[in-house]
Amino acid sequence: MRPTISKLPTRPRSVDPDQPELNLRVEKQAEPDGIGMGVLSDGTAFLTQRAIADLCGLRNKYIGILSSEWSSAQPPKEVVRVKEILYEQGDGIPSLPHVEVFEGKRKYFAYPAAVCTAILEYFAFEAGRQGAEIALKNFRQISRHGLNRYIYDATGYEAKPEEDVWRVFKDRASLTYDAVPEGYFGIFKEIATLIFTLGEAGLHIDENFVPDISVGQAWAKHWQAAALHLRFGERRTYNHNYPSYFAQAMSNPQLANCYPEDALGEFRRWFRHDYIGEGRFKRYLSKKVSERSLGRGYVERILIAVTKEKGPEKVN
Repeated sequence: MRPTISKLPTRPRSVDPDQPELNLRVEKQAEPDGIGMGVLSDGTAFLTQRAIADLCGLRNKYIGILSSEWSSAQPPKEVVRVKEILYEQGDGIPSLPHVEVFEGKRKYFAYPAAVCTAILEYFAFEAGRQGAEIALKNFRQISRHGLNRYIYDATGYEAKPEEDVWRVFKDRASLTYDAVPEGYFGIFKEIATLIFTLGEAGLHIDENFVPDISVGQAWAKHWQAAALHLRFGERRTYNHNYPSYFAQAMSNPQLANCYPEDALGEFRRWFRHDYIGEGRFKRYLSKKVSERSLGRGYVERILIAVTKEKGPEKVN
């Protein structure tokens, strides 16, 4: 028998309290390694109450307290902080943190992925409760690809097309794809994997977030300081264009540096060990995250995603 949804938490972007309840159902379910999860028919990925408790290293009752005290006039600090993290992440604060799911006569609570991420972040970094090491380990493992994607992959759910959040990336890529002279490499194309990783974690490039400028400036200083032209030959410039809606487009085309392909190995080593490993990227990212008022755990989630090449491990 397919579960049905009896109560949906308020989502300001889609739910009108004057309209009848949406007839949602559980689209996909799975329980890999005993972690109950699924996807609702509107695409909302969720964990069960017991699942999120297990990931946090807690007994089930502690997550139940969050639900029962969520709308209290004087909620406990756990509820207050989880709501703050949701706000910092840019997510709406639902009227309840869960959806009531019925399977036959049995009821269980389904917690949307955004709520789960906020709860897991709180118990991993701030709560100071027993089990924090378990919460931190699972937080890091899930953060490699994001909880939504983790649940989608585990359940075999294929996300429906949404707003094209990759438009800026594709527009910039189309203008730089074949602009670099043969035998040379450009920074934007070389860090495309990084930009993709950031986007998968929710931080998409736009007119105010141009990571290749930060990387390019730092690499140019390293190139000069290490006299790398003596090893690899002189760098060149090429015409680099920004999409018309970028402020930088006012001065298109701009002369950007490109570097001999023989130096590509050195660039990748420098990028991995110096730019990311020595903390320059973390400082740049922290500034951009702060400008977007995202949660304090966001930088760590990004760094985990960037520095871990393998997929999610089994969560405990």
